[in-house]
Amino acid sequence: MEKESQTIFDKNVIEFVTVAAEFCAFLERAERMKRSDFVDTSLKILPLLYLKASMLPKCETIGEEVLETYVTEEIYEILRINLAELMGDKDDYLDVFVQDMVYSDQPIKKSISEDLADIYQDIKDFIFVFQLGLNETMNDSLAICQENFGMLWGQKLVNTLRALHDVKYSQQDEEDNEEGFYEPSDDGNCCEDDECHCHDNDCHCHENGCHCHQ
Repeated sequence: MEKESQTIFDKNVIEFVTVAAEFCAFLERAERMKRSDFVDTSLKILPLLYLKASMLPKCETIGEEVLETYVTEEIYEILRINLAELMGDKDDYLDVFVQDMVYSDQPIKKSISEDLADIYQDIKDFIFVFQLGLNETMNDSLAICQENFGMLWGQKLVNTLRALHDVKYSQQDEEDNEEGFYEPSDDGNCCEDDECHCHDNDCHCHENGCHCHQ
């Protein structure tokens, strides 16, 4: 009993619990966020969650009872749908590092929303039991969460991180390209501004925001 208490109140455990709780709260309020803000924050909190999980002390189950869970099928689906709507056409990605690839030589389509909902389910169930404050169940919820990190959600986290990185930086490239795109007007002038002097010999249009190509 003393060893179990030392484990669940270890500094690394407390830090993991803090980050895990913030991760869950972040996903629960994601539907009210802009996609760019959601992606930015995800790219910061997911690596931190992975780091804190990897630093957990070794923990083994000691009880025989099945632990309570918090995430129902309805809660899971609502979260997944909200995330899918937020990500829109950026939700799907191709993944070559999944177990099913053993039977296929083609990339398999995955979705950021489903991966995050899967991670949320493991983390939220852990947080729910851990916060009940009973040493034995706290210990066992930590042990199960740690095992699932190694076997399940840890891999999903890094896969999703790669997909989110692509969303952020490919989107940034698209925006940069759009900003740099110039299309001349039908009459051959550089812009529609009546005061534009694009075709003057001593054109200073760049200083006034005009796009002169001479």
